[in-house]
Amino acid sequence: MNTHPTLPGPCSGHLSELTGELGALADARLTGTDRLVRGRWATPVTWRQPVHTVYVPAQLMTGDASDPDIAGTWGDAALSTLESYGSAAFPETAAAALARELGVPDAEADTVGTLTVAKLRREPVEDLRIDFEDGYTRRGVPPEQWDSDEDDRAAEAAGILARWLGRDATAPDRTGPSPAFAGIRFRSFDPDVRDRGLRTLVIVLAGLHDRGVLADLLERDRRALRLTFPKVQHHSQVEALVEVLTRIEEKFGVPEIPFEVQIETPQAVTGIDGEAEPARILAAGAGRILALHYGTYDYSASMGVDAARQSMEHPVADHAKDVLQVATAAVGVELSDGSTNRIPAGSPAEILDGWRLHHRLVTRHLRRGIRQGWDLHPNQLVTRHLATIAYFRASWEESAARLRAYVTGDTSRWMDEPATAKAMAGYLLRARGCGAVTDDELSLTGVTTGQLRTLQVTGRL
Repeated sequence: MNTHPTLPGPCSGHLSELTGELGALADARLTGTDRLVRGRWATPVTWRQPVHTVYVPAQLMTGDASDPDIAGTWGDAALSTLESYGSAAFPETAAAALARELGVPDAEADTVGTLTVAKLRREPVEDLRIDFEDGYTRRGVPPEQWDSDEDDRAAEAAGILARWLGRDATAPDRTGPSPAFAGIRFRSFDPDVRDRGLRTLVIVLAGLHDRGVLADLLERDRRALRLTFPKVQHHSQVEALVEVLTRIEEKFGVPEIPFEVQIETPQAVTGIDGEAEPARILAAGAGRILALHYGTYDYSASMGVDAARQSMEHPVADHAKDVLQVATAAVGVELSDGSTNRIPAGSPAEILDGWRLHHRLVTRHLRRGIRQGWDLHPNQLVTRHLATIAYFRASWEESAARLRAYVTGDTSRWMDEPATAKAMAGYLLRARGCGAVTDDELSLTGVTTGQLRTLQVTGRL
């Protein structure tokens, strides 16, 4: 016997009344959650994210070693090494041969090689960080001059960044391909180095402000200037940086200054209370955090991994990046993998071994859904761009065909859902951004670039 009460029939009017009451109850209970569902939790990375960050120590970017065209210098060096591969007469031929050696199918190798060389000529470095932290050394500088030396280099760094990121792309001192994204890595907020890091940060920002670049840049493209905050161990350090930047903004009269956080300590993955610290770090950033960057070697060493076993693919690295990937998913924050310190240099065999390793690591994090990593040497640009272009060319045609079918309602071969449509649209936009596919190829989707961005966010047109 059925003892459950029977709901009123739909024609009685009571059902509509009950539904309205329940809806009001749910609305009142979920007001805060609804804001997250419609806002913060619905913010995938739809803008251009650099495929890599190149780290150059400050002493190699300033002083007598200053090279305002360092992106072009690195690109030329990468092409020179590539040209010597297999005694090839042309870089495109060498790049195609290397692509085959690294496992790119024959049918795609020539195209991948040609596109890689074009990228190395047009935009070899997408994102560059002038490093005032671990990479910065003061060999040959007397200790009593360390502060003045760093002051001078920070002031020079401001001038370099102004040339790269300033509005006037025809300035006489801008001769080569400048990075689209650039900035500094300053020292951490560890007590022993905090004051020095703050001083360098202020000198660089003041230099950009005095040149009339800072406010214009932040208004025009808040993601172009990158300030990397290293060795964060607790979200209170992020809160302190937000307060510091707020004071600087008030002093200079400029818009909000965003920054990146480098995750390279165990405490930044699991907090002292056992909670996931990355989520607290992002909350402490109050909307300013552009990206989380994983630090391979500091993190591995902190976890007790021996130097010979430290790697981007070690299990402790994968665990940390899994946590970071969950924390940054769909909240408008980029995620970057770290670096490998195995450089493709030396004999031809040693260079090839280094390329094989780097190519595998770049492809690996792309397959994991992590779209960015670090590069430390010009020769790594070869496999950075080759691996990225090969990855995005591998499935672009199928993705374009499936998306076209999804948009037109053709279910004869695929029955994709909105979540898959979002992923395919994002994949194709990244393929276009890194130079793996052309606009003509992208037109096979049957939708415009603007419509692709709408699909990436909503899964629907």
